[in-house]
Amino acid sequence: MPLEAGLLEILACPACRAPLSDASAADTPELICTSKACGLAYPVRDGIPVLLVDEARRPA
Repeated sequence: MPLEAGLLEILACPACRAPLSDASAADTPELICTSKACGLAYPVRDGIPVLLVDEARRPA
């Protein structure tokens, strides 16, 4: 389920406040922080971004 059109424009990484990009694959939808220093990946569950630092993962 894709995010609403304008939602991605207003979301920011809660850890560093950088913009997020949609890097959703069919099996693992997530939003990725665009900051090279941070780079956390936040899950999207049932079309709702979970923007909790404790729920984020560091991409390999």
